[in-house]
Amino acid sequence: MALQFIGKDPQSGKDGSPAVFVDQANGDLVVQGWIADSRTRADCLEAGPIPDHETVVRMPSRMVAMMREACDAAERADVH
Repeated sequence: MALQFIGKDPQSGKDGSPAVFVDQANGDLVVQGWIADSRTRADCLEAGPIPDHETVVRMPSRMVAMMREACDAAERADVH
């Protein structure tokens, strides 16, 4: 899997999270972020269950431009 690093939260300091990547093999977005708090999870559960093999990740709004860049890169990925 060849991940293309798009960027990390500029306010994250030395720990480097949250961050966003694009898998160049299939165009998937890979997100490193904060595990959502119980209130956010509860709000998400109103739309349906969260499977045991999934989680809810919160990204700061200051990363919207990076997420857009990741979406653009995903569309350009050389998917076979």
